[in-house]
Amino acid sequence: MEAWVGWLLVAALLGVAEVLTLTLALGLLAVAALAAGLTAAAGLPVLVQGAVFGLFAVGGVGVVRPIARRHIRQPPALRSGTAALVGREAVTLTEVSRAGGRARIGGEEWTARPYDPDLVIPAGAVADVLAIEGATALLYPVRIPEVEA
Repeated sequence: MEAWVGWLLVAALLGVAEVLTLTLALGLLAVAALAAGLTAAAGLPVLVQGAVFGLFAVGGVGVVRPIARRHIRQPPALRSGTAALVGREAVTLTEVSRAGGRARIGGEEWTARPYDPDLVIPAGAVADVLAIEGATALLYPVRIPEVEA
């Protein structure tokens, strides 16, 4: 049997074992076996094939796996506090202009200003919260109000 076929079989067995165990280590060893199989297919000696397998195995299990595990264990980024309000809808309670106003965001009443200082958002309009500055929500209307002539 050709050497590359043997490496391919080892890679396949390690790949199947990885799917069954989900350890990530066996999958990285399967990649190392594939690299060694490519080396064998290129006609390089068995000593070089073993060295390639060893380098890829140490690199994968020693470097890639710890980094991957660290990323897997990180909790999802949860927005909380005022950052959680950005992107939500607000309903204006009073007219919101450069001078200020009031809006209801998620059941709470907030001071508000338009994100674009030249806009005036009428009372009862629906607006998106684009930012929070201190205790003031910066709003942009979902539909830009028509200017009366």
